[in-house]
Amino acid sequence: MKTLIQNWKSKLHEIIYEADTPAGKLFDVLLLITIVSSILLVTLESVPSINYKHERFFDISEWIITILFTFEYLLRIISIKKPINYIFSYYGIIDFLSTIPKYLSLIFGGAHVLIILRSLRLLRVFRILKITRYIGESDKLMSALKASRVKIIVFVFAVVILCLILGTVMYIVEAGASSGFISIPRSVYWTIVTMTTVGYGDIAPVTTLGQFIASIVMILGYGIIAVPTGIVTSEYTSQYKIKQTNTRSCENCGTEKHIDNSRFCHNCGDKF
Repeated sequence: MKTLIQNWKSKLHEIIYEADTPAGKLFDVLLLITIVSSILLVTLESVPSINYKHERFFDISEWIITILFTFEYLLRIISIKKPINYIFSYYGIIDFLSTIPKYLSLIFGGAHVLIILRSLRLLRVFRILKITRYIGESDKLMSALKASRVKIIVFVFAVVILCLILGTVMYIVEAGASSGFISIPRSVYWTIVTMTTVGYGDIAPVTTLGQFIASIVMILGYGIIAVPTGIVTSEYTSQYKIKQTNTRSCENCGTEKHIDNSRFCHNCGDKF
């Protein structure tokens, strides 16, 4: 009997936590459809005219989806040997927060509370982040972003300093021209807007020297935008040199991203 239960839990774990099997892929597709449907319902419900006509439909649909999410959450807890690892994991917390709002609406009453609950229910949008753990390219992108974060931080810091310098220069050049550069912070704001190629147009230089400097800032903007892209692209390319990982999730501790053909969990050492 004990062996039968263990086999059942192992099979359930394989379906829920892994995407390399047909059953696992089907589960992920159904979960994604449910998540997208939930997001669509919450989005439509926020439109007063639509919500007024279909309020009962939205309420029933919300309960159906909430029950499905609850069932999925419980199955994830049941199918892992150490449930505490999942409950307090990143995705475990997101799953919990995106499930409880509908239940909280039964406990708390009052219009002001319902507004808070409506905002809290939008946390269910984060459930879609669960799917990214099954997409290898997303893992590579996240790894590339993490690997390049120091370079990007240094680059952003340098850009901020450049904006301060150029903003101060524009303030000095345009100070007496009544062109909107009334302070250094406002001039820095203009520099950031111009350098990022947004260009609101609420402030514009009127002096010849100011317009010349503005032209330089615009040209710098195009070059600056390309730098972070190059940094991340370089790191992203290097990710392909790293050993490929699969979607296998350890049944004991819940750790993911194991190297292909590995026989043991790289975190707890449990045998697959």
